[in-house]
Amino acid sequence: MSATLPQPPGTVATFAQLLSSTRRGACLAHLLATTQLRAWDLSPDVSDRAEQIVAELAANAALHGRVQGRDFRLTLDTTTGLLRITVTDAKGGQLPVVPTDSATDGETGRGLLIVDALADRWGTEPHPPASKTVWATLPTSRTTGTGDAPCRG
Repeated sequence: MSATLPQPPGTVATFAQLLSSTRRGACLAHLLATTQLRAWDLSPDVSDRAEQIVAELAANAALHGRVQGRDFRLTLDTTTGLLRITVTDAKGGQLPVVPTDSATDGETGRGLLIVDALADRWGTEPHPPASKTVWATLPTSRTTGTGDAPCRG
């Protein structure tokens, strides 16, 4: 009879969470993402950029993608060697685009400009039946930082 030695658990490469489409849900998305990214021991640059991207996409989901009584989903995935951040909200319809310079004069409207600046790639896609997903990717090993954005909720 042979004894089976305990095996260390495999590294979890995906994190997904449903969150309420509220300011509190957006703040919680940022905090949960920060915790998960640090647990994955990614470089500080990648973690800092990813935290800011999550904060912007979660805020957009709570503000622009809100449908009463429906949540949004945050997913972080490193299974492909890239960090892929996705936020799927309940409001489909027109997919978001980066605003033009003249459209950013107000107090809002800069979130996707920030995502565009921080992500290596980002995009949108419809999510059937009536939702949308905004995604961003980052390599998992970068060396320059951008700073940390506090969660204000």
